[in-house]
Amino acid sequence: QDKGLLFLPEKRAPKAVIGGLCKVIAEDKQESYLCCICLMNLSFLEASITTILQHSPSPSGKEKAPLDNPASLIRVLEKLLSNSPAAPKTSSGKSEGVRWACGLIKNLAKSEENAAVIGKTDIPKCVIENIRASTAPPSRWTSNSLEDFSLFVILNLAQWPGSREALMKAGAVDVVKPIMAEGDLQGLKATMACAFLDAPWSSFPDGGNPAAKSVSELMTNIVEKKGKDGQYAYGVFKLYTATKAYADLAKSASKADGTEGDANTKVLAVPSAVALNFQIISDLVLSAMDDAEGGSKYVPDAMSAEHAVTAIEAMLPAILQAGEPPRKSAQSEKACGEISQMLLTYADISGTSPQAKTSARAAAEKIKESASSARPILEISHDLWTQYRKREGQPLDQFVSNDKGVEVDESGPLDFLPCASSDGGCVIA
Repeated sequence: QDKGLLFLPEKRAPKAVIGGLCKVIAEDKQESYLCCICLMNLSFLEASITTILQHSPSPSGKEKAPLDNPASLIRVLEKLLSNSPAAPKTSSGKSEGVRWACGLIKNLAKSEENAAVIGKTDIPKCVIENIRASTAPPSRWTSNSLEDFSLFVILNLAQWPGSREALMKAGAVDVVKPIMAEGDLQGLKATMACAFLDAPWSSFPDGGNPAAKSVSELMTNIVEKKGKDGQYAYGVFKLYTATKAYADLAKSASKADGTEGDANTKVLAVPSAVALNFQIISDLVLSAMDDAEGGSKYVPDAMSAEHAVTAIEAMLPAILQAGEPPRKSAQSEKACGEISQMLLTYADISGTSPQAKTSARAAAEKIKESASSARPILEISHDLWTQYRKREGQPLDQFVSNDKGVEVDESGPLDFLPCASSDGGCVIA
């Protein structure tokens, strides 16, 4: 709350505070690390991160772009990291300054606008080198260590197109890839970073199973507003980061499968994960419809829903795999109709990007075309999604297609008639 007051538009304090701290860091004093800690603390207020990164003082008073100003905060931080000795003495003022500067950059890199600026400096190379030069195994990296902060910076920069290229050119994938096998928090961060950086599916250990499990678990924890004991607290990761990682994993698996296969996308297309993607999309749709009843405790952002649509489209060969032996299924027919309608509704809501509209409509068409045969994965996923909507008190007829009449059974609108069977069909005696 106090940070928020400091950054109100009418306040001049931010400029003075950031300027004073930046000046001490630029002078490379022993206390520089304390200034980095202060700035990092301020940067936990996400509304402040653009103001902090854009700090660019000019003696003449004229506005100067941060990248064109050696005295700007971004250039001061770049110099601090670039001039750091290859192995600074642990706990020295210099090593602490670099460590907390990386912690500050980790927070500043959360916005796409900031990431684009950072990507035009040598900072991506510096944080990659921090990982490369580390002598401690990832399992020994403590929270808030130089390596922990540096991997977070790589993760945050990797998800944005304006900074991703700089990491790829600096060889980030080769440095980060081995960390995936560690599991736990560092393995999760490395997995998502590699997904963002277009690592081939073969790069992910154990056929991609740990990657699929850890990222889908992260997505679940975020929508349920909880963390994971001993690894991360709620709020450390954004839903759009987790959903993008899952979508990029799905695209990587789909690419490895080619046009005919589904062996790799099957790893990701487990019903609980598929249902979660349906949930994210439908919750956004409900939040965008003024007359919709019900809701959820977590309203997704537009980017998360778009990534969920991308993931669904990439996983379709596995999701729509026919049952053996082939058979008709009323449950699959209902699932296909409802999910395709939900995707079409999503495509029509205001603010959906052209690319997301195209993906949603293409997926809806393929799903609708698959209604003539049983689709076990889709059936189970639809059932889990329906159970979630019941728990949240959401209307279950929201996405029922108008193309068909209402199903008739003894509990339906004709329940005053005597029905001879209860197996899903109704025989009027």
